[in-house]
This record gives sequence, C-alpha cells and structure tokens, in this order.
Amino acid sequence: MPKKELSSDGKNHHQSHQEKHHDHNHMIHDFKRRFYVSLAVTVPILILSPMIQMLLGFHFVFPGSIYILFVLATFVFFYGGWPFLTGLRDEIIKRSPGMMTLISMAIIVAYGYSSLVIFGFQGENFFGELATLIDIMLLGHWIEMRSIMKASLSLEELVKLMPIEAHLIINDGETKEIPVSELKERDRVLVKPGEKIPADGVIVKGRSNVDESMLTGESVPVGKTVDDELIGGSINGEGSLTLSIQKTGEESYLSQVLQLVQDAQASKSRTQALSDRAAKWLFYVAVGAGAITWAIWFGLGYGFDLALERTVTVLVIACPHALGLAVPLVIAKSIALSASKGLLIRNRMGFEEARNLDAIVFDKTGTLTKGEFRVTDIVTDRKEEELLKWAASLESQSEHPIA
Repeated sequence: MPKKELSSDGKNHHQSHQEKHHDHNHMIHDFKRRFYVSLAVTVPILILSPMIQMLLGFHFVFPGSIYILFVLATFVFFYGGWPFLTGLRDEIIKRSPGMMTLISMAIIVAYGYSSLVIFGFQGENFFGELATLIDIMLLGHWIEMRSIMKASLSLEELVKLMPIEAHLIINDGETKEIPVSELKERDRVLVKPGEKIPADGVIVKGRSNVDESMLTGESVPVGKTVDDELIGGSINGEGSLTLSIQKTGEESYLSQVLQLVQDAQASKSRTQALSDRAAKWLFYVAVGAGAITWAIWFGLGYGFDLALERTVTVLVIACPHALGLAVPLVIAKSIALSASKGLLIRNRMGFEEARNLDAIVFDKTGTLTKGEFRVTDIVTDRKEEELLKWAASLESQSEHPIA
C-alpha cells in the first residue's frame, strides 16, 4: 500500500488490522499446505490399505508394506491432524466439546486402534478413513478461512480513505505539516480544496461542499458551513475549511465502522452456531453409542477384539464428514458474494435472516446508484452538439458540484 494512502486516526488501527491480516493470512497458508501435503500422502495410504484393496478388488502387498503404511498414516495424523488436536485441547479447557472434539475423537480412535492392529492386535486398520477424514476437514477449514480473508479486504479499502498528513494551524496562523496520527482533540487544521478531511471535527471557519459518498453512499456533495460536523475520510470540495478536531483514533467514525465489520467477521452465524451445537450433542451421542455397541457385542459372547472393532467403527463413522465441509462451503459462498457486491455485514445472524424479507426501504438513492453524476438524456428541439456547447461554455468556470 502506498504510504500516502495509509490510515490516519487509523494509523495505529491500520497497524493492528495489518497484524491481524498477516496472522490470518499465515493460518490460511498453513491450512493450505497441510491439506496438499496430507492429500499427497493419502494416495499411497489408500493404495496400501487392506480395506481399500478389498473394496476395489486388487491386492498389493510387499515385505514391510504394512509398516510403511503405519509411518505414512502417523505422519498424516500428526501433521494434518495437528490443528484439530490443538482445537481439542482448547475445547476441553473451555469444557465445551464441539466440532474439533468430534473430529479429534474420530482420528485419535482410528489411529490408536489401527496402530494396535499393525503390531499384532486382531482386526482391520482404519488408516484410509483416518487420512481421508483429515483431508476433508482441512479442506473445509481452509475454504472457510480463505473466504473470510477475501471479505476482510473490504476493510483495507476503508483504511485507504484516510490521508497521512494534516495542515495543523499554529498560534500565529501559519500551518505546519504533521502526521494525522499526532492530531489531538481541539487541534485546528486547514483543509484545502480537494483534500481529504483528516479526522472527525467541526467547521469553525469556511464554507464548502463535501463528498461523503465513500462513507455514506450518498453521491450528492453535502453543503457544509460553520458549526457543521465533518467525517474523517470525506473529500472537501471547492472551499477552504478550518476544522476543530473532535474525535481521533478509536473514537472516530471510520474506526467504529472498521470495528463493526471486524466484530461481524469474528462472530458466528446461526448456521455455525447450529453446527457447533450439533457437534457437541453428536459427540455425546457417539460416545454413548460406542459404549452401547461394545456392551452389546461383548455381552452377546463375541470376543473382545471384535467388540472393540465394532466400537471403533461407530466412533469413526460418527464424525460427520459432510457437516465439516458443507457449513464452511455455505459460509464461504455467502461471504464471498456479499464482499464482491460491496456489502459490509454487521451481523451474520441478521444477514441470514435477510432471506425472509419481503420489502426493503432505502432512505437515499446513493446506495443504489453508481455514486457519480452523468448525463443520461438530452431533450432538445435543436442539434444536440449545439446544446452541449452552450452548456459546456456556461459551466466551464463553475465550481458547482454538478457542473
């Protein structure tokens, strides 16, 4: 980002936003890398898995192949499954089991049982299911995080609205160039024609038309005079203004808008909340079903080995592959579409409820139009070119915003 377009009262705000942006970007690349690496290792795991071979009707075994399968699966479990294992720890600390607990339960049980089978325990290994489950969940989380990152780019555009310097008026009436981040309450600044307003304040001298379209959506410049308030980031028109600073930093209008959008991105939608609750209850149901499965099979006289294999099968199958992928895909699509249309979502719950709307009432046309003036039609009983020449000559010296 060019320095002259950096944030203002948002300079510190800009830095914190950049840090969050960098951390989020790092996490996206981390999930992407883990997904592709795990996917590549999954291919030989599936080829070497006895259950997959039986399902597809081929046989591929060589000396030590079962141990190579164990090594590859161990790599995928720890490398690809690490984000979910750390998520399990966090959910246990909070005593609120959710999707991470459900995923971790499935991969831990699958890996632990399959490892026992490799080293002599009677049963079938689940390394193929383990690897594909981790791949699908990594893909879902990567897609969700990438969509949120795309939406957060709208915040960068808001940050760009602010100038980096202001003309501070000192005691003798002269002006001094200072960084906008150094402005304090009640400082007086000079805003020249065509410049951006450096911070929220009140006009103490001058008169002008101010373009606030980038903040309010209204394309018509607003007439401003003494005692009128100005929003930082809006553009001064044809007159010079002396401004008394009222709000800086986190108190400014733009910073509050930024915070609203960031809060919305951090919040969970109704779909996410529902999936979290479903995962929580599904975890309890899966554990209960696993215990009942073991009790029934063992109680009917089957061996401990077979009863344990059936129990592990239930616990692995209980992890909802579709839920882990479908919810992130829905969220990704809705966020990406809204961001591409210029929508800054304040509340995800409200955004989802918008599907029930029957009518929308707009209080200004600027939210619906292109935000700029243009000639749409020429109605005349003379030649159009002749009329345009007259209009151009009349308006060539005009400072009116529509001219």
